[in-house]
Amino acid sequence: MNNEYSLVFEGVAYSYPDTAEPALRELTVSIPKGRKTAVLGHNGSGKSTLFLHAVGVLRPQKGKVLQGGTPLTYSKKELAALRRRVGLVFQDPEQQLILSTPIEDISFGLRGTGMDEAAIQKRCLKVLEQLNLLALQDKPVHQLSLGQKKRTALAGVMAMEPELILLDEPTSYLDPLSERQLLAGLESIYAKGTTVVMATHDMNLAYRWADWIIVLDKGVCRAAGSPEDIFADGEDIRAIGLDLPLLADLWHSLPGRLTAGQTAPRNAEEFKAILKQLFSESGNIRV
Repeated sequence: MNNEYSLVFEGVAYSYPDTAEPALRELTVSIPKGRKTAVLGHNGSGKSTLFLHAVGVLRPQKGKVLQGGTPLTYSKKELAALRRRVGLVFQDPEQQLILSTPIEDISFGLRGTGMDEAAIQKRCLKVLEQLNLLALQDKPVHQLSLGQKKRTALAGVMAMEPELILLDEPTSYLDPLSERQLLAGLESIYAKGTTVVMATHDMNLAYRWADWIIVLDKGVCRAAGSPEDIFADGEDIRAIGLDLPLLADLWHSLPGRLTAGQTAPRNAEEFKAILKQLFSESGNIRV
């Protein structure tokens, strides 16, 4: 049923002006509600175009987009309501941050909803705390690091309390600490029931983070399913120019007699635990 999904694309086609190849080729794909979904694909696969359709910035030239089981309409009133339900965090936070400090920027969208100042302040402090930004709330945005700017952009979307948050390459160019801080913020959002969708080139991140994977190629959905299923066949992934996550590649390179009956590990800790178990069962494993 469509109401089981946050977003449904039904035969959506879209071409940008002055481009020979369409960005979306009658794309049909569904994003399940209440999951962490990673959208994978090389440059030009349609990831960003999908997101821009999801928030009504672009309109299908053919087909339709449904949100919460209802086809999108594009009146000014409906678009405003849609963007309260669906939040988009751009890859470059400079495209999203418009005011001088984090607290000012985060509160900006809330004022457009008619919320009173006391409620705005409470909501802003809540998301600042969730994303470890309280100490930076009055710091000039231009003095923030890239990781801090990305978390501030995410906080501005979080403050609107959308049902669905879309993030375009959220961890690109981040150092390991900044990435961990941003992912911790996403976990706190997800734990409260928000559907989170991430477009990423990072196959290792997608494998350990997501519980649903969508693979796009040339504007078409080539595969959708659990990480274990999507990465079980490396040939299909490599055929469209993507690599297997390192852990999945290592796991599937082991002899079948060692992995039989085991669930593929999704992170390094799980992988090490399984290896430790295998070696404890036999001190002389031949591979």
